[in-house]
Amino acid sequence: MEKKDFKGWLYLLPALLFLGAFLVYPLIDVFVYSFEEGYNSASQTYYGTGIYNYSYVLHDPYFLQALKNTLLLVAITVPVSTLLALLISVALSSVKPLRKLYQTVYFLPYVTNTLAIGLVFMILFKKTAYTDGLINLVLNWFGGESVDFIDGPYWAKMLVLCVYTVWVVMPFKILILTSALASVNQTYYNAARVDGTSKFRIFYKITLPMISPTVFYLVITGFIGAFKAYSDAVALFGTNLNAAGMNTIVGYVYDMLYGDSGGYPSYASAAAIILFVIVLTITCINLLVSRKHVHYTK
Repeated sequence: MEKKDFKGWLYLLPALLFLGAFLVYPLIDVFVYSFEEGYNSASQTYYGTGIYNYSYVLHDPYFLQALKNTLLLVAITVPVSTLLALLISVALSSVKPLRKLYQTVYFLPYVTNTLAIGLVFMILFKKTAYTDGLINLVLNWFGGESVDFIDGPYWAKMLVLCVYTVWVVMPFKILILTSALASVNQTYYNAARVDGTSKFRIFYKITLPMISPTVFYLVITGFIGAFKAYSDAVALFGTNLNAAGMNTIVGYVYDMLYGDSGGYPSYASAAAIILFVIVLTITCINLLVSRKHVHYTK
């Protein structure tokens, strides 16, 4: 090994040790534990071993509901939040007066406490004995009927959760995309304008390819973040998410460990591994797609 290679590995050693201790080892430990026989301290009984733990989780109605909620949340919020963030970032980049003020306004939800935002959304959407909520007042004004978005039908609760999630994650995406747009070489735009290229074609042929690595990064992190959703649902529907029918996979893992039905770490480990496999699969698919659609400048 050459001296410069040795120095490089020496510089990487702290990060490798950190990743090994807090990422690789826990992942291996969870995988091994998901096959072990579990012991419930509350009932003082043994349960499940080997592949049975995975079979139990995959047939558990609460897990299937959590899986459905999580997949819907991912499928809706990731593309919607990324597209909206891209449109807003392009608009902010083309507006010079009060640009910094607008950027600050759009970034405020990112630095606001998640539970505080959830409380505001509850006030906006929840029906009470005294008021139907601001959103229902608007619906009534346009001739629509009031809907209980917090304790009502499933589609209404999922709608609120998706809107809330988009609201929370979009500011970070706007910040990243605004920076990416500012880094695009203006020479390409000047050449396109000289040739009389339309704005839409400039955006599609120049802007989008130039910032495609950033968009890809936001899509990948968006998928991972949406699959880890839990606090968003708690902020809107409380801690008993199974009763509300709005639990997520992470919430299911937490309930198996510490919730009212907790004390089953082997089942929780199996659910965590299933989540890991799903996220890894989707990430690999995105990496394959990116080879064709993501353009890295040299």
